[in-house]
Amino acid sequence: MTVNQILSEKGNQVYSIVSDITVYEALGIMGEKNVGAVLVIEDNILKGILSERDYARKIVLKNKLSKETYVHEIMDKEIISVKPTDNLEYCMELMTTKRIRHLPVIEEGLVVGIISIGDVVKATMEIQKQIIKYLDSYITGSKT
Repeated sequence: MTVNQILSEKGNQVYSIVSDITVYEALGIMGEKNVGAVLVIEDNILKGILSERDYARKIVLKNKLSKETYVHEIMDKEIISVKPTDNLEYCMELMTTKRIRHLPVIEEGLVVGIISIGDVVKATMEIQKQIIKYLDSYITGSKT
């Protein structure tokens, strides 16, 4: 399964913000959209990503105020992304080794989607269900 197949299932809605808003405002957008991360995009260029983890580690644990801290101060600027043609195993390996939960999907320099660890796990589980169903029908001789 490829990233493109995951996006075709879940959609390619991307929520983005600019870096000169406060973390508090960004959290409001994340809450409203019910997402764990937003991309920081300016002039159609991906500049970073802000996640709930960034908030917890860089605001809460450091006793900073989200209403007084700007996104550009805490966003992750090291962007790890994937292409629509990348496969599920590659995404899982990236997320595991880099210890990240969200991957922007880039095609020809533009963001075309974002996938999360939840998306990858869900797709993996679906593949496993299909394999189990196939093996069960093979073993029992049924044609389901």
